[in-house]
Amino acid sequence: MKIVVEKDIHKPVVERLVADAFGPERFAKAVYRLREGVEHDASLALVALDRGDVVGTLRFWPVAIAGAVPALLLGPLVTAPARQGEGIGGRLMRAGLDRAAAQGHRIVMLVGDEPYYRRFGFVRALARRLDLPGWVDPARFLARELVAGSLTGVSGMVGRPVHIEFGSGRPDVAVNAPFAAGGEIGRN
Repeated sequence: MKIVVEKDIHKPVVERLVADAFGPERFAKAVYRLREGVEHDASLALVALDRGDVVGTLRFWPVAIAGAVPALLLGPLVTAPARQGEGIGGRLMRAGLDRAAAQGHRIVMLVGDEPYYRRFGFVRALARRLDLPGWVDPARFLARELVAGSLTGVSGMVGRPVHIEFGSGRPDVAVNAPFAAGGEIGRN
């Protein structure tokens, strides 16, 4: 199995995995409203491939805290039902977080179960001063600092990115320079 950057050829399978995992009600969730009309960061869209088949996916979306602090919203993270429990999601998470840090991103947020995501550094305590538009169970709104202290003194509403500039290489914009599509991230 290998982790690679998602290509156009993978998108139909990725969309089907997400639809099967979360159903049509996913579009009513607060995180989907933040994603609506915003492109995910293509350089951080990863898929797990096994013998050419997509068996897992992970995406990140640019957001801004209080209209000024760039951050990433992680999700969805999905593993094919027949492959759950094999560590595919963990491999995607580690690869994605490593790539985000290498690109200069400082803050990542998600909505999910803290007992699962804590092993990747996500905790509720870091998101306590942040808000999402719409209702979200506060116990499930988690954050991680890719650079220690990045959330110190930061508070406010998480919203759409103020500025998106692909290929800038600047860590102060919501999306940094993309990785060459198709590059392999890791091997088993």
